[in-house]
Amino acid sequence: MMELYQHEFVSPLGVVYVVLDGAKVRAVDFEGYEHRLHRLLARHYRNYALHRPQHPCDAVSRLKDYFAGDLTTIDQIGVATNGTDFQHQVWDALRKIPAGTIVSYGAIAKRIGRPTAYRAVGMANGSNPVNIVAPCHRVVGTNHELTGYGGGIERKQWLLRHEDREKG
Repeated sequence: MMELYQHEFVSPLGVVYVVLDGAKVRAVDFEGYEHRLHRLLARHYRNYALHRPQHPCDAVSRLKDYFAGDLTTIDQIGVATNGTDFQHQVWDALRKIPAGTIVSYGAIAKRIGRPTAYRAVGMANGSNPVNIVAPCHRVVGTNHELTGYGGGIERKQWLLRHEDREKG
């Protein structure tokens, strides 16, 4: 059984849940999406137990700093996620998108050497277990249209405005 620790904090977007294995982040999600969080954890880890942590963690501090305006602090958060090699390529590419920048699914496909795989990139983006940390909100449609976001399109809009405002 995988032993995991669920931290939570209140952000400008509501409660954020951060699941760690003790050292690295395994999942991040929002209040109202707990069912999806548990479905993802069950898919990736089958048998797991969530515990309440007794001590604060660095990842939560960094996420709070991100919401306070330090946009690059999330780059220092260690993650350990299960997924296919392709998903890991996409999620790694997400972490390389600078704050305040948006890219298309096609651009990510090109960056990982699979230029025709933009739909598969979209699927991997939608399966990202560590949103905000692997900033899938920075990926938009070809015409810069805001496409779906697991935490809701209004959160995606807020995150993009937050990064643009703090970057500028």
